[in-house]
Amino acid sequence: MGPSPPNGWHDVLVFTPEQFEDALEAVLAVREQHTVVLNLSRMEPDLAQRTADFVCGGVHALDGHQQRIGHNVFLFAPASVQLAWLTPTPPDNQD
Repeated sequence: MGPSPPNGWHDVLVFTPEQFEDALEAVLAVREQHTVVLNLSRMEPDLAQRTADFVCGGVHALDGHQQRIGHNVFLFAPASVQLAWLTPTPPDNQD
């Protein structure tokens, strides 16, 4: 994973981890300036929560952005990416 192209476009990676140990890949991708969609639907609820907390903390430490976009689905972006919504308000932060 290299730096994002100068034209403003960059990769969006979709991760669907099945174990907690895979979560580090999402944080590393954000560190490499990729936007990540993290789908935790294949995990047990407690493990999904632990994984989300880990990735949220890692992305926060990188000054990145995070938003829940669905049940067990999160969007993580580096600080250089501005998140904008086409709807009047961002998605609800409820499960």
